[in-house]
Amino acid sequence: MAEAIHVTAAVRVPASALTAHAVRASGPGGQNVNKVATKIDLRVDLGAVEGLSDAARARLLELARHRLDADGRLVVTSQVTRNQARNLEDARARVAALVRAALTPPAPRVRTAPRPARPPPAAGGEEAARRRQAAAGAPGEERLSSRRRR
Repeated sequence: MAEAIHVTAAVRVPASALTAHAVRASGPGGQNVNKVATKIDLRVDLGAVEGLSDAARARLLELARHRLDADGRLVVTSQVTRNQARNLEDARARVAALVRAALTPPAPRVRTAPRPARPPPAAGGEEAARRRQAAAGAPGEERLSSRRRR
């Protein structure tokens, strides 16, 4: 790998922690898809990321837990374009975004006040009486029967 991934001024993924392999991509590409290896399989040793606090490293492992291989390395693949160099840049950007996401601590959850329980309609009370009165209609007005008049 040619160069390190600089996430912030203090946090970087060293070049020694990156391993990239080009493999054949699936999908459209015509005859070229069977000949040229454009898909990038980038593996990152998360233990070698420099500048992470212990809490950020734990968040990074939690965020990447479903993308780890048997050796504990992060696996990022990219086959967005038909160009190997652009796919490599895309994979490097995804790694940087994941490390950047681990740097921000989660917002603390604030417990809200419980909502008051609403009495069931069958309980009666003022609300049920008001609904019955509204359903009765205006005073002196008869309700139409359920049969239709012709």
